[in-house]
Amino acid sequence: MADTNILTPEAEQQLRQPIDDAIGKIQSQVNALRQDGTDRVISLNSHIEATKRDKSLTKTERDDVIKADKQALIGAREVENQNKEQVAQLIAEAESYLKAHYDKDYYQYVVKSCEEEKVVAKKAYEEQLAALNAEHKQTVSGLSDRAEIKEENYVHKNKLFDAKVTYQARMRQIKDRQHAAFVYQYHLLDLLRMSKFSFQENMAQRWENYRYTFNRRDFLLRNGLYIAIIIVFIILAIITPIIKGTSLLTYNNVLNILQQASPQMFLALGVAGLILLTGTDLSIGRMVGMGMTAATIIMHQGINTGSVFGITFDFSKWGLWPRVILALVACIVLSTFFTTIAGFFTARFQMHPFISTMANTLIIFGLVTYATKGVSFGAIDPAIPNMIIPKIGGFPSIILWAILAIAVTWFVWNKTRFGKNLYAVGGNPEAAAVSGISVFAVTLGAFIFAGVLYGFGSWLECARMVGSGSAAYGQGWEMNAIAACVVGGVSFTGGIGKISGVVVGVTIFTALTYALTILGIDTNLQFVFSGVIILIAVTLDSLKYVQKK
Repeated sequence: MADTNILTPEAEQQLRQPIDDAIGKIQSQVNALRQDGTDRVISLNSHIEATKRDKSLTKTERDDVIKADKQALIGAREVENQNKEQVAQLIAEAESYLKAHYDKDYYQYVVKSCEEEKVVAKKAYEEQLAALNAEHKQTVSGLSDRAEIKEENYVHKNKLFDAKVTYQARMRQIKDRQHAAFVYQYHLLDLLRMSKFSFQENMAQRWENYRYTFNRRDFLLRNGLYIAIIIVFIILAIITPIIKGTSLLTYNNVLNILQQASPQMFLALGVAGLILLTGTDLSIGRMVGMGMTAATIIMHQGINTGSVFGITFDFSKWGLWPRVILALVACIVLSTFFTTIAGFFTARFQMHPFISTMANTLIIFGLVTYATKGVSFGAIDPAIPNMIIPKIGGFPSIILWAILAIAVTWFVWNKTRFGKNLYAVGGNPEAAAVSGISVFAVTLGAFIFAGVLYGFGSWLECARMVGSGSAAYGQGWEMNAIAACVVGGVSFTGGIGKISGVVVGVTIFTALTYALTILGIDTNLQFVFSGVIILIAVTLDSLKYVQKK
């Protein structure tokens, strides 16, 4: 022990023994004081709850038992209150002892031991590698047959792998030892306080658990793309004032980014549910164009300048609110109609959503373009945007619509049976079907829910842009929505994804697009940028999936 800080298990136990003895003595006194008080209260309350659920008892028997328990509970609480101060004093004494001795007399010795063990383990591993490589080199030098050399290379590779596994297992044991020494103090406190910790103690335990479970590869796979995008955005924020003479991170710019992100949030939330089912939707952009066109026609200022299948509409004699509501209903009905068709073919005939939604893309664009002859329908009544998305003290309320959509979708995903079934079907449709879940209903429901969100999104976009609906509007928006989802961690492998990830993905993606626009980057190059992000995001997602397998 003189030349090394490495502790044997026996030596570590000897260091900890005084602490165990001191705290164990106090714990015994606390247990004795709690026996007829706190412990009795907990036992009686549990017995009362069990009695309420006991169907073998008659109502009279149940009432008698509960009455007796409640009577006994009064005495137990009196004992608990009598001993409360003494118990608190004993716990404080134990806490003071741990604070004075645990770290200084025990934990720091374990930390030093673990650090030295790591050095020794690494040195032994390096020596083993050197010996294996030397042995391999000598063995190969004596071989001439290519098959034998190939076999020797294979054997050598396995030996290296075994050595690495052994080294990693040793490092894990060392890490486990230090972690166990850290949490033992909280184990002692847990017994004394009956699982009650302060905020700082909870934070300390969480930080230690994070460090203990941290894996660099997993961290980079989960967050590598976020980190890269944030770095790019920081670089753009730095160079924008230099190149354009204007700051990117201004209050107005942030509001503009959130305004642009708000309608797209609806679209991303909709397609996220389909991606959870290992699907997608290529018709989002055309849904937006169709919704914008319908909403603009209904909310148009005056008689429409264009026609639909040769019919010119005039809703200007209607009141503003009826037109606003009718436009919303039209957007939702049209979008939901087409998503239901795609969902039916996907669910009923197991058609890949790529095909069913691509068919929708062609049908919608063809119908809307043919019906309107590709005409843009101009602006909506200028009073309508202030009714739907008014500015509240300069704050654009369209952002509140997006927050509402986030809240509703989160509730559907996390607090309803449909949401739980959505994850189940996405993760393993065969197992979900065996457990009694209707894969058809869940799939169709996901498409219908997406259609409702698409309808709301196109309606809000119409209000934000004050109309100008046409069949061509929204082209490429499906790429933005899908990219936002994959950047936000919604996995194409199915059953993996969170609403928070979608929100982050939409916000980051919109912010980067906005920054590139301010810098004057050509729109076509922005498409390239989007494609690269999708490729990287799905690659990282695939790597996570392969690693799990």
